[in-house]
This record gives sequence, C-alpha cells and structure tokens, in this order.
Amino acid sequence: MTRIREERKRWEQETFRPVIEKYPERQPEFRTPSGIPVPPAAIPADYDYMEKLGFPGEYPFTRGVQPSMYRGRFWTMRQYAGYATAQESNERYRYLLQQGQTGLSVAFDLPTQIGYDSDESIAAGEVGKVGVAISSLEDMELLFREIPLDKVSTSMTINAPAAVLLAMYVAVAKKQGVEPGKLRGTVQNDILKEYVARGTYIFPPKPSMRLITDTFQYCQQNIPRWNTISISGYHIREAGSTAVQEVAFTLSNAIAYVETAVKAGLQVDDFAPQLSFFFACHNDFLEEIAKFRAARRLWATIMKERFGSQNTNSMRLRFHTQTGGSTLTAQQPENNIVRTTIQALAAVLGGTQSLHTNSMDEALWLPTEKSVRIALRTQQIIAHESGVADSVDPLAGSYLVEYLTDEIETRAKQYIRRIDDMGGALAAIENGFIQREIQDSAYTYQKSVEEHHHVLVGVNDYQIAETIDIEALAVDPALEQGQVERLKKFKENRDTGKVHELLSVLEQTAKTDQNLLPLMIHCLEQKLTLGEICGVLRTVWGEYQPPVWA
Repeated sequence: MTRIREERKRWEQETFRPVIEKYPERQPEFRTPSGIPVPPAAIPADYDYMEKLGFPGEYPFTRGVQPSMYRGRFWTMRQYAGYATAQESNERYRYLLQQGQTGLSVAFDLPTQIGYDSDESIAAGEVGKVGVAISSLEDMELLFREIPLDKVSTSMTINAPAAVLLAMYVAVAKKQGVEPGKLRGTVQNDILKEYVARGTYIFPPKPSMRLITDTFQYCQQNIPRWNTISISGYHIREAGSTAVQEVAFTLSNAIAYVETAVKAGLQVDDFAPQLSFFFACHNDFLEEIAKFRAARRLWATIMKERFGSQNTNSMRLRFHTQTGGSTLTAQQPENNIVRTTIQALAAVLGGTQSLHTNSMDEALWLPTEKSVRIALRTQQIIAHESGVADSVDPLAGSYLVEYLTDEIETRAKQYIRRIDDMGGALAAIENGFIQREIQDSAYTYQKSVEEHHHVLVGVNDYQIAETIDIEALAVDPALEQGQVERLKKFKENRDTGKVHELLSVLEQTAKTDQNLLPLMIHCLEQKLTLGEICGVLRTVWGEYQPPVWA
C-alpha cells in the first residue's frame, strides 16, 4: 500500500496539479449530492493492476489524454451544422453559439465536397442539400460573418478538397485581421476512408496523399494549433463495421498517413501532435466506452514502438465523437433523444475531447432549431447535472470495462497485423479487403434485425401507427438559384486575365513537389473558385476510379 500511495502522490503533484491549476473556474468542491467527496481519479488497490492500467494523462493514456480531463474543462460541444446558403448557415452557427455551443462544425454540400462550383451542371439539384454551398472566398466570408475566428475553434468536414477549404479559412482570417497562428480547429482531410466508406473522393490516392502531407507541413509551420487531419472511424462505423473494425481500420489508415509523411521528409514529432481522430458512438454502452480506451492505448503503443516517437503529445489519441447517425430511426423519432443520450454519455465516459449530439429528426430532414437545441442541451445536462465529469475515467477498474478494453485492443491488433501483411492500408483498400469486411458486418447486422435477433425499438418491435410529413422541411429550390446567381456575379466582377494566369501557374506547380497551400491562398484571394482550382488539379492528376472486384 505504501508503494501505491507514493505513486498516487507522484501523479497528483507532478501530473494532475500543474494542469488543474490552469482551470480555476472548474474547481468547485467536488462532492456527490449526498456530500461524499469525489476523488480526482480512482486508483486500484492492487499495484500490479495499477501498473497495467496507468494514470490519467500518462502513457499509454488508457485512462485519458489529459490528467484532469473534465475536472479541468469540459469537452468542446461542437454541433455539426450547415445547409443551403452561407447566410443561413451563419445564422444557425450564431444561434448555436448563443445557446452555449463552444465550437463550430461545418457541413458542406455534396458539390463542395467533390470540388465543384454551385453553377456547374453536375451540381444541379444538389446545391445546399446536405450542407452549405461554398464556391468562393465570398461564400466563406459570409459563412463566418460576425464570428471572430481567433475566438472559436472550427471543424470542417471536408476531405478531397480539404486543402482548398483550409486555404479559404486562412484567407478569411487574414481579412478579419487574424494571424494564422491564432487559428484553432480541425480539417477532416482523411481521404483513405473516402475510398472505403464515404465516396467523396476526387483524385487518385498518390496525389491525394500529397495534398495531405502539404497540409501537414503548412500547418506545422504556420498554424501550429490546427489539427491537420481527423482520421475518421465514424464513416467506417456508419457504413456497417463493428466497433473492433472501426478501431483497426482507422488506426491502419493513420499508420499509412504517418508513413507517407515520414517518407516525404517530415519528422514524426513535428507533425504527429497535430493529428486528431473522429469516432462514432453507437448504442452498446459499455463496448463503446471500452472502444475509446482501447484505441488510445493502441495508438500510444504504435507511435512509441513503431515510429519511435519521443514526444508524448504525438502519442496522445485526441478525438471528436459524433453519436451514430445510422442508429437514428424515422419511426418514432422522439426515441432518438434517448439513443443519443446513451451514446453521448458513453463518449464522455470514454474520454472524448469534443462531441456532436445528433438531433432527433435527422433521419427525416435537416434538423429544426428546436431539435438542435435539445441535442445541445443533452450535452449540457450530462456536463452540469450528471456528475460523470467530476472524476477522471470513473469506470476504470470495472471488471467488464477492462475486459472489453483488452479484448477490443487484442482483436484490433490482429486486424492491423493482417493489413500490414497485405502491404498496409492502401493495399488493403485496393484489393477490397477493408470494403468486404465492412460489407459483411453490415449484412450480418441487418440480417439480425430482420430475423428479430436484435430489437430496434419502434422499427421491428413496439411499433405504432404514425404519419410523418417528410415534405415539411424540404429545401427551397430558390436557394440554389440564388446561390448560382451570386456566384455568376462574383465571376463577372473579377480580372479574368489574372484568373487564367493563376490557373496556369497552379497547373505547373501541381506537377512539382512544391507545397500548394500558399499558392491556393493567393489564388482564392484573387477570386479563383473552389471548382476552378479542383478542375486544374483534375486535369493534372486525373480522377479516381474505384476498382471492380470479381
């Protein structure tokens, strides 16, 4: 017991206290409603077990990447939003900030996600449908109107043209008088999962990976507080994977990004602290908590042992969580409030750094203001009323949680070894292994629902008769027309000679290994559009065509 007390004292004095002193506003006397003091973190009585489990904020980070976790400050409440026009999305962002949201998360429409301007024929009928339409720097300025970019952190769910949208964000900040070094946020920038789960790719893998490493390098030199990638298990899970597969395939993709950056000449500890992750949270409460703990421990081990990282910040798996969109039901949508609450609580108990809670009506339409507010209030109630934020990793030491953590880690390692044997994530994608594994899992789950082995409340059991008017919140076609007309005027009021000159410079530069981010920022400031920049890169690099497997 003396050894345990000494270790706890060391952790509190050397790791916990220096961090907690930064957050005096979150330091009430932590007690339960019955008056019982809540310790910072429960410590196992058995020393050998404690050695394996570790302390919060210390390698291998099973118990959390920060020693104080939510006793220092809450997770970032980052509600994902964006629809129709930049002006309408800006109004939603400002509303959410007024309601207590602490970070922005931008959803882009499909044309933007695959590098087309709103006025291109291929974009017709899709402008503003699943997110906000952004074609020009003017659109981006309107999106963040009256939102000081040095005061918020912004996450952008964009992948193939991520470098272009980040360049736009930097250009808008400069117009606001904000230096790039003051910007905080994340760009998803995860192209590998697009090839297996989501589909918003543009370019073949090699040039796509080049854009990613360009972003790593630019941000390391100019935007040190920016997360250069959000390596995403979310879409893998939403496509039908299991929790184990979500961890394994996400970390295999992460390994591929680190290897590519190192081969490009970057030092691992120069860029790895800016890597971040993005996971889904589904309904199996304890498995989801264990999944996050296993992923942290596994990534820390990979960075230390495989890549020789010396910087503990490179070993910390920091992640955003979104509650599972595919778990939402159109039937009895009010039930989704309960599902989302369970998932959000699991994410918090699992140690997430930021969180989006889905709205109850997202299986039907773009969420209403009321449903968005309920989703945000769900996070706020967990933070302020549940008590789970008062202790670091409160479920640590639970026999079942620790067992599940070990099992998920072991099984994910087995998948990663198989992928390594194939030549890595890109090879496993090219031969269809990852896609087939996800498809098989999705089929197995769907079959279990149809055969009633798995109950979905309100779907295959406990149904009621109900009528839902799905036309109630359809996107007004006039919004697309207005966006196209604004873009037309934007293009008319610019120096076309300068535009053609810069497009030529971009074409030539894309054929070299020069970092493209500074040139992209300059092009956007000279009124080139997203579609024009991506169009040039399509000409140089071509478009990705998915293979057909027998």
